[in-house]
Amino acid sequence: MTWNDFIYFAIPAILMWVIAGILVYAKKTARASEVLMLMGIAVFTAFIIGFWIHIERPPMRTMGETRLWYSLFLTIVGYVAYKRWQYPWLLSFTAAIAAVFVIINLLKPEIHSKSMMPALQSIWFIPHVVSYILSYAMFGSATIGAIILLHKKNQDKHIFNFTDNMIYVGFGFLMLGLLMGAIWAKEAWGHYWSWDPKETWAFITCAAYLGYIHIRLKRNKKTNNLALWFVIIAFILLMITWIGVNYLPSAQHSVHVY
Repeated sequence: MTWNDFIYFAIPAILMWVIAGILVYAKKTARASEVLMLMGIAVFTAFIIGFWIHIERPPMRTMGETRLWYSLFLTIVGYVAYKRWQYPWLLSFTAAIAAVFVIINLLKPEIHSKSMMPALQSIWFIPHVVSYILSYAMFGSATIGAIILLHKKNQDKHIFNFTDNMIYVGFGFLMLGLLMGAIWAKEAWGHYWSWDPKETWAFITCAAYLGYIHIRLKRNKKTNNLALWFVIIAFILLMITWIGVNYLPSAQHSVHVY
């Protein structure tokens, strides 16, 4: 299954996710929305598996390939979180954001070669990338919750708890990915950390989410809005780390630019 086949899986997945995000608001069609969401996830997963087999390596090397995983994990996290907290907006927003990333991949096709540089041929490659993308998906869901809370006059403690849980679990995956990356770097290049642009921005992002966690530990209502803005700012920093750093002149020779 080549990248040329992507459109035949992407369009059906987008349609199912978007329709699911609309139907979830009506009680009579809520069950149908869940089925459509799962069907979209299954279709998208089928492409990733087929594409993985075709290129004979994990499809995690290029920016477009990481967007594939982000769309998949975001919809999975959105669905699981919806089943746990029953917030319709969670399913619809995660479906919409995932669809946007899929559309970007449709508009920006890439060359996906089968070759991998020696440094990427490591046991740490898959768990490192998966941990990071899972954390990005959870942080994305938490950011949606933070935006909803900032627009509410009376902040819902249940949504706040949802945001807290997404941040806590996401931060755990983020740190796990960072630690595995450090071990991988030691094996590949002889040092755990080099403070290149990608690593520097990753540190800034971790610090921002850690700031949110410290603010929330006090459980002070006066700092709720500050904590929520931390979530949004931290997610912007995360997007800079993941995507934006690649466009910095200082990062063009970084081993993390792909």
